[in-house]
Amino acid sequence: MNSKQRRKKKHRRVRKKVFGTPSKPRLCVTKSQKHVYAQLIDDFSQRTLTGVSSQTPDIKDKFDRGNCEAAHEVGRLIAKKAQDLGFDSVVFDRGGFIYHGRIAAVAEGAREAGLQF
Repeated sequence: MNSKQRRKKKHRRVRKKVFGTPSKPRLCVTKSQKHVYAQLIDDFSQRTLTGVSSQTPDIKDKFDRGNCEAAHEVGRLIAKKAQDLGFDSVVFDRGGFIYHGRIAAVAEGAREAGLQF
């Protein structure tokens, strides 16, 4: 079993417990080798409400890659967008990744901007 398969297996295990509702959407965080992505998802209606990535022009101009600083900024921007949509709290989905580094930086940035998990 390679690392992608292990992560998918972990993600399925996490998703059994994590479910986004219309009043409390799921904040799904994904990362690649170069970038970080965050989405607000309503699992009830199966649609993405909004999303931010380290490739967003606001972040791409400040940071050249999806490092921890860029991930922190992604967290702040997704929290701002969530609050603009009227959400104060979300369910955090780490996507099968360990809660460390860029994944933790997204969560910290969102919490600093006022989003609650």
